[in-house]
Amino acid sequence: MRLSELDYNLPEDLIAQHPLEDREQARMLVANRKGGTIDHSRFYKLGDHLREGDLIVLNDTRVLPARLYARKETGGRVELLFVRPVADPPGAWMAMMRSHRGLKEGTRLLLENGLALKIVGHGREGRPLIASDSGNSVDEILRSSGLLALPHYIRRDVGAGDAADYQTVYAREVGAIAAPTAGLHFTDALLAQLADKGIRTARITLHIGPGTFAPLRASQVEAHTMEGEWFTIPDATRVAIDHARRTGGRVVAVGTSSVRALESWAITGDAEGFTGLFIYPGFRFKMANAMITNFHMPRTTVLAMVMAFAGRDLILEAYGEAVRRRYRFLSYGDAMLIL
Repeated sequence: MRLSELDYNLPEDLIAQHPLEDREQARMLVANRKGGTIDHSRFYKLGDHLREGDLIVLNDTRVLPARLYARKETGGRVELLFVRPVADPPGAWMAMMRSHRGLKEGTRLLLENGLALKIVGHGREGRPLIASDSGNSVDEILRSSGLLALPHYIRRDVGAGDAADYQTVYAREVGAIAAPTAGLHFTDALLAQLADKGIRTARITLHIGPGTFAPLRASQVEAHTMEGEWFTIPDATRVAIDHARRTGGRVVAVGTSSVRALESWAITGDAEGFTGLFIYPGFRFKMANAMITNFHMPRTTVLAMVMAFAGRDLILEAYGEAVRRRYRFLSYGDAMLIL
């Protein structure tokens, strides 16, 4: 597949800069793969498009306040985005770093609150390994001093409401640097309403990291390599999925992260670990029967996945319709249900 086949025209003014006040009032485009039809709805009407026995799979990862600003002892400013803890050396985290120059192992980084960090090694290129150089652990420092890292296309400072708005209502397992944004439309009331209709939910965890957002640079999409992200599928979820499949229910994956976790498990049989699965057109889905997702940027791995799931022609038609009808795009934007 050529990279240019992941292009479409996205007007900048359709990129949502703020969430809706009422999450479940988001618009929802419904794309039917079998009939090739496109309909328009609202997210609070999700139950009207599903049926009793369907199983909604939610990613319960919780976004950590992963961004820190520090200064070198010589005074230069450094921006850090902490990705995940590493096993070696103990207590260190892999991070992404923005600085005028690359920093050597042993460099101390000072925080405004008097705490300090130290570069204790390097992972892959541009990924320093950072440990605390104070009494506090990195995890404690992030909890006390870290900032939420909104996506780069949200061109404003993080506001007081983003700490709650940029989490799903069912977020539980801390470890993501970005929210599983398809789930932001759910409310507790909507989940209860779906349960009353016999539409059940189950949870997986996939900690969204840089792999989801790394740009596609190769002219051929297939040449791209995904960075691994950690996932787990609990026993109860595996039982629920088996029950749904045996009784005719559909597995409705909420977000591309849920799809990656489910399909990784289906391929390898491993219910926990790091997945570098890159899904693009031609992929044969084994687990997900339907998908809830947001509208994605051109030339991204997540757009490649939805094209793999629904077909490039239907997705381009749906995106064109969404642009014409002025849907809200990207993380704080509207939703798409693919059946």
